[in-house]
Amino acid sequence: MRKYTLTTFNAQFPDDDSCLDFLFRKRWPSGVFCQICQRITKHHRITGRKTYGCQFCGNEVSPAADTIFHKSPTPLRSWFYAMFLMAQTRTGISAKQLQRELGVTYKTAWRMFTQIRTLMAENGMSLFGNVEADETYIGGKRPGKRGRGAEGKTVVFGMVERGGRAFTQVTPDVKAKTLLPIIQEHIPTAPGTIVYTDELRSYGELGKLGYAHETVQHAARQYVNGSAHVNNVESLWSNTKRGIDGVHHSVSPKYLQHYLDSYTFRFNHRNDNAPMFVTLIDRLASDV
Repeated sequence: MRKYTLTTFNAQFPDDDSCLDFLFRKRWPSGVFCQICQRITKHHRITGRKTYGCQFCGNEVSPAADTIFHKSPTPLRSWFYAMFLMAQTRTGISAKQLQRELGVTYKTAWRMFTQIRTLMAENGMSLFGNVEADETYIGGKRPGKRGRGAEGKTVVFGMVERGGRAFTQVTPDVKAKTLLPIIQEHIPTAPGTIVYTDELRSYGELGKLGYAHETVQHAARQYVNGSAHVNNVESLWSNTKRGIDGVHHSVSPKYLQHYLDSYTFRFNHRNDNAPMFVTLIDRLASDV
C-alpha cells in the first residue's frame, strides 16, 4: 500500500478551497452540464461562496450539495481530516477523539462520524472461491449464558473470502430463513466456490441450494477439518470486538451496522495499492 501520511494530507488539502476544488473535480471530471444552457459549460468559482457559476448564464452549482457535507457549517477541511483519521487508523477512532482533534462539539463530531461511516459501507458485493461464513454476538459483558442464546447481545453474520474481502450484517437471529438468503445474495453458486461453516444447523441446507459445503465441528473442539475452517472470519470478529471494546467501549444495536461497516471497510482494503483515505474520498462522487 502506498503511504499517505499526515504530511501528504496537509500538502494536498491545506485549506477549505483546496478541498472544495477537489470535490468539484471529483464530481464533474468531464465538466458541468448546465441546466440553463443545456450543455456542458465552463464553471468558475464564485468569490466568497462555496459554489461555481456557469460562465455564460451564471447558474450556480455546489460541489457539496447532496453529499455528506450538504448544508454543513463545519469547514470542509475538518471533514476531510476526519475522513483521513477514520480511514488511516487501524482500529478506528471514537467520536470523542474526533471532537478533540477538530475542536468541535460532541454533537458535531458524532454527526460527522456517522455520515463518514455511510461512505464505508461495502454494499452489493459478491464473494467467490473459498468463502467462510460464521456468526457472532456483540454486546456488553453480562452474567449468564455466553455465545449463542446469550441475552442482551446483537447477532452479527459475516462472510470472508480467503485472501480477499468480507461482508458483515447485523441480523435478528441465526435461523436458516435469515442466514441462507444473505448467503444466496452474496455468494453465487459458481464453479470452484466452496462455503465453509461450523456445524450450526442453519447451514445444513446449503448443499441443496447448489453450494459445495464443508463444515468444521466446533462443538467437538475441532477447529480444522482438512481445508474446512472459519479462522479468517473469526479473525475479523476478533479484530472488530477488540476495536469496539478498546476504542468505543460499547455500541448501541441501533448503530452497530455502521461500526461494522467501518471495520469491514478497513479489512477489505488492507492490501490495496491505494491508501484507504484515497479510496474513501473517491467515494464522494459515487455517493451522489
